[in-house]
Amino acid sequence: MCLGIPGKVVEIRQQDDVPMGRVEFGGILKEVCLAYTPEARLGDYVLVHVGFAISIIDEAEAHETMNFLREIEAATSNDPPTPEPP
Repeated sequence: MCLGIPGKVVEIRQQDDVPMGRVEFGGILKEVCLAYTPEARLGDYVLVHVGFAISIIDEAEAHETMNFLREIEAATSNDPPTPEPP
């Protein structure tokens, strides 16, 4: 089973002719390869798997997925989920 995590593109640059970006995941910034989603723009939400953005998704879908992940985390840790603000 593979898990893709949604994040927001906050920076785009070229690195050795490969599109790269910084993607924000709930306050955490990670370097992500954008080679599979070269059409991604600043502010877009992308689905990231093992350091690669594999698709562009809309903001509502990104927030919904993050809320589901928070619910799963809360269910396994006995803490109540903290929903992301709209």
